[in-house]
Order: sequence, then structure tokens, then C-alpha cells
Amino acid sequence: MIRFLLVGVSNTLLALGLYSGFVILFGHLLPHRGKPLIADLASITSKPLAITIAFLCYKHFVFRTKGNYLKEWLKCFAVYGVSTPAELIILPLATKVFLLPSLTHPYAPFLAGIVNSVVIACYSYFAHKKFSFRR
Repeated sequence: MIRFLLVGVSNTLLALGLYSGFVILFGHLLPHRGKPLIADLASITSKPLAITIAFLCYKHFVFRTKGNYLKEWLKCFAVYGVSTPAELIILPLATKVFLLPSLTHPYAPFLAGIVNSVVIACYSYFAHKKFSFRR
């Protein structure tokens, strides 16, 4: 569990960094689109890379399984794929909530990303333990 938390924190920071980079990119490319849409696009775009990096870290440092790369990688995508519909709801809703106070308005998509990451991290621990890397 300690290794999961350490890897999870670093994966979360990396995923948030990728997501934030795409929020900034899409904010410049699509300035007239709403922030909730930009939050969803950034999440969908950053997710495959973040999942692959998380998979490698979980495989080698947390669950320490041997072989079965493709099977376990696909299971990781399945775990996160199940959470994608929830993210597509959490991100725009949280973004709208953070758009309400003027203090958080400029950071709304980033704060929504943090909320989303916490929810998904809790879910993913149990899903990976019971499904992706089950021995």
C-alpha cells in the first residue's frame, strides 16, 4: 500500500501535469469554447499516455508482476475506461462549480482536474489490486 501511494502520488502529479498542459494548449487553440469542454478534451487527450506510464510504474514498483505486459496493460485501460464516463461528468461539473467564485474562476479546469484525480485514485487502487494485477 505504501508503494502504491508513492507511485500513485507521482503518477497523479504527472497526469495532472499532462492534463494541465493540454488545458493550456486547448485554451489557446480553442479560446471561444467553454472551459468545461476544454477540461474534457484535455482529459481525453492526456489519458492514454498517463495510463501507460501508470501501468509501467504499478507493474514494476507496486504489484511486481512478471510477463503478461499486453494483458495487464489492456486491463489497466479497462480499469480507467470504466472511470472515463464518471470523469466526463465530474470534470465539467467541478469546472462549473469552480467558475462560480471569482477567486477560483481562472483556475477552474485545473482545480476540477485535482478533484477528479482524487476520486479516480481511490477507485483505481481497488480496481488494480482486484483486477489488473490480481495474482
